Amino acid sequence: MLLKDLCARLPYGVMVERLGHSHKVLSIKPTQDWCIEIDRGEYMPASYNLDDVKPYLRPMESMTENEYDEWLAVSNDGGWGVTEGLIAQCADRLNARHFDYRGLIPKNLAIAVTKENNPYK
Repeated sequence: MLLKDLCARLPYGVMVERLGHSHKVLSIKPTQDWCIEIDRGEYMPASYNLDDVKPYLRPMESMTENEYDEWLAVSNDGGWGVTEGLIAQCADRLNARHFDYRGLIPKNLAIAVTKENNPYK
């Protein structure tokens, strides 16, 4: 679940914590062992334990009123129900703003972004 989430967030500059330091994920390579390339050119083989990498994500509850209004505008666009384009557009917006819509924070697979703990500033 974590790898799927990280892959979807790659175009949006997802940040992760690894061994107490914040890093930007540059790429994920599906070699024999998954490798996560982070800034500073480091690769992290899957054998290192994926639990060592946790993305910084925003809880859904942290959505601002403006972001919620944007979300409603996108999700209700056209009023024709759920379409492939709508699903992709909604997921892109959530990923771009680093929202935890998969519930990774409560599963201890991600770190909640707070005012004091925000590597995206």
